[in-house]
Amino acid sequence: MSVRALASGLGVLRALSRSLAVPVRRRAMAVTAAAATAVSDEARAMYNGGRAGLTFWSPNVNIFRDPRWGRGQETPGEDPAISARYAAAYVRGLQQPYTSGHHHNRLKLAACCKHFTAYDLDSWGGTDRFHFNAVVGAQDLEDTFNVPFRACVAEGRAASVMCSYNQVNGVPTCADAAFLRGTIRGKWRLDGYIVSDCDSVDVFFRDQHYTRTAEDAVAATLRAGLDLDCGPFLALYTESAVARRKVSDADVDAALVNTVTVQMRLGMFDGDPASGPFGHLGPGDVCTRAHQDLALDAARQGVVLLKNQRGKHRDVLPLRPAAHRVVAVVGPHADATVAMIGNYAGKPCRYTTPLQGVAGYVARTVHQAGCTDVACRGKNQPIAAAVDAVRQADATVVVAGLDQKVEAEGLDRTSLLLPGRQAELISAVAKAAKGPVILVLMSGGPIDIAFAKNDPRIDGILWAGYPGQAGGQAIADVIFGQHNPGGKLPVTWYPQDYLQKVPMTNMAMRANPARGYPGRTYRFYTGPTIHPFGHGLSYTQFTHSLAHAPAQLTVRLSGDRAATTASLLNATRTRPARAVRVAHARCEGLTVPVHVDVRNVGDRDGAHAVLVYHAAPSSSSAAGVPGSDAPARQLVAFEKVHVPAGGVARVEMGIDVCDWLSVADRNGVRRIPVGEHRLMIGELTHSVTLGVEQLGV
Repeated sequence: MSVRALASGLGVLRALSRSLAVPVRRRAMAVTAAAATAVSDEARAMYNGGRAGLTFWSPNVNIFRDPRWGRGQETPGEDPAISARYAAAYVRGLQQPYTSGHHHNRLKLAACCKHFTAYDLDSWGGTDRFHFNAVVGAQDLEDTFNVPFRACVAEGRAASVMCSYNQVNGVPTCADAAFLRGTIRGKWRLDGYIVSDCDSVDVFFRDQHYTRTAEDAVAATLRAGLDLDCGPFLALYTESAVARRKVSDADVDAALVNTVTVQMRLGMFDGDPASGPFGHLGPGDVCTRAHQDLALDAARQGVVLLKNQRGKHRDVLPLRPAAHRVVAVVGPHADATVAMIGNYAGKPCRYTTPLQGVAGYVARTVHQAGCTDVACRGKNQPIAAAVDAVRQADATVVVAGLDQKVEAEGLDRTSLLLPGRQAELISAVAKAAKGPVILVLMSGGPIDIAFAKNDPRIDGILWAGYPGQAGGQAIADVIFGQHNPGGKLPVTWYPQDYLQKVPMTNMAMRANPARGYPGRTYRFYTGPTIHPFGHGLSYTQFTHSLAHAPAQLTVRLSGDRAATTASLLNATRTRPARAVRVAHARCEGLTVPVHVDVRNVGDRDGAHAVLVYHAAPSSSSAAGVPGSDAPARQLVAFEKVHVPAGGVARVEMGIDVCDWLSVADRNGVRRIPVGEHRLMIGELTHSVTLGVEQLGV
C-alpha cells in the first residue's frame, strides 16, 4: 500500500493498516469498513498537521492466483466475490463521500485500486514483473482478474485506479486503451484519475521496448488514458512529445483535469484544513484506544483454527490456565514484533508479542526460539534448547511460519514448505512435550504442513496470517478461549507437489487435464489439498436450515423482442434457450433471496461465516455451450453472524442473478444459464430453476 506523487504521508496508511491485520485475513466486511474508517481519521489528522497527503494508493485487490506470490499477503485472497466486496467496502470506508454546500461528491480521502490487471508475479524462475507478458483469455479476465476492479470503480466509486508493470497479451497495461479508456473509464465510468505503478512508463519503454522513442511512450500512455505518472518519465518527455506532435495539448489537459479534479474533491484548494469539515482531527485521533481495540478485534477475527484434536473428555483447545500453569512458547516467531505487521509497514502504536500474550494467562512461561531466525538454516540452530524448554512445561505453543525475507514484493516463493529446519524443530518439540502442543503459523501465503496435520502429537494448529500489532494478544485469546475462533481460509492450501504442475507464468485459471494442468484456486482445482479454501473450525458447532429461498425464478428480457430473441443461445421455436446474455436481461431487482437460520448447537457463544456457493447447470459446461468451463463452484454470498450458545440467528442474503449466477463464455461474454442452479450452504443444497420469459410463438 504505497503512497507517492500526490501524497507525502505514506507512513500513515502503512502504519495503521498494519497495526490491524493484513488484508488476506481481514475478510469480515464490517471490520474492513471500520479499519478503512480508522485509517481515514488518522490520515486526516496527520494531514492537518502537515505530515500526510490525502491520496492513498490502496487497496491491492489483485486475485491471489498462485500460492507462491510474495504480495498475496496484501490482497483479500483468491476468491473474486470476496475480493469484490472487500474492495468496495474498503474504498467506501477510506473515501467517505459527502456533500458540502453546493459541492457534491467530496472526498475525505482518495483511494486507488491496484494493480490493474492480471498482476500476480513479482520474480519467479527468471521472469520478473517488469518483463512479464501475462497471456490471459477473455474468459479469465471477465470472471476472475477484473471482478474486484469493477467493484472498486462501479460500486466503491474509487477515485483512482493504478495500472500494473506487466503486459497483458502483448500490451503494457499502462498503454492499453481498451483497458484504460474502454473498460475503466468507459464501461465502469471511473470518476477520477488513472495512475501508473511507479516508473511503469519508463519500464515499458526501456525494459519492454514497447515503443521506439520516449515521446512515443508518452503518446502511447496518454492516449490510452493514463492521467498521472508515478515517476519522472512524463515530466521529462511530455514537452518534447507535444513539440513533435505525438500528443496534443488536449491530451495533456484531459489528464490534468482528471487528476486535479480529485484534489479539488479532497478540498486541497479550500485553504486552511483546520477550517474544513475534518479540521477537528489532530494528534489525539492517532493511536486512540478505539483504534487499538479495533486492531485487536481484527486480529482475533482473522485467526483460523485448522486443527483441534480430541482429548480424553474434550477437544484439546482451548487450553485451561488452571491446568496449564507453565507454558513453553518456542519457535522463530514466539517473540515476534515487526514480522506480525507484514509488508509496507509503518510504526504501530505498540506491540503485543505471542510470548507476552500467553504470559498474560499463565503463571509462568518458558521461552526458547529454537531457530536463530525464520530461515532456520544450518547446523547450529538451537533446537535442543527449545526441546529442553518444553520438558519443563505443562503445555507448549510453537509459533512458526514465514516473514518478509521469504515472501514480499519482488520476492515470490519457490517452496510451500516451512523454511529451513522449522519442521524439524516442530516435530522434535512435539515428541518431547509432556502436555498439549499447539502450533501457530504466521504467513501471508499457504504452507504445506501435512507433517503437522498428520502428527497426533500436535494437538492444535492455528493460522494467524500477519496479525498486526495486537497479534500476540489475539493468538493467546484464542488459545485460552477468551475468543472463539471463527475465521476461514481465504486461499487454498496446496501440497508442495502442486508447484511442479503449475508454472507461475501460466495464467490460466481453468484445468487442462490433457496437458496435466490442474487449474487454480478452489473454483477450478479439484485435486488434493492440505486445507481447502473456506476451512476453519470453531470451539462450538453450527447447523444450517433454509428458512426461505425460491425454487423458480424468471429472467425477464429487455430491449426489442426480436433482437433479444436472437441473443438467446440455441433458441428456436421448438428448442428452448440454454442461456441469455446478461446485457439482454432486466437485471435490476433480479435477485434470489436466501434466508438461512444458523443454530449454535454447542456450549460456547461463537461467530460463524455463512458461505453460499453456486454451481451452474451441468449443461452450461458442455462443449460448445456458452459458459463452457464454468467453475465447479463459486462463492456468491457470505455473511458472518454471532450466535449465542443454544441460540438461532437468521441471515438474510440476496444473490444478484446477473452478477453471480451468470457465467462468462470463452469470449468473456456473461450469460445466465437457463435451468437448475444449485446453491450449497454448509450441509444444505437448494436448487433454483431459472427460466426465461416466453416470447410467444
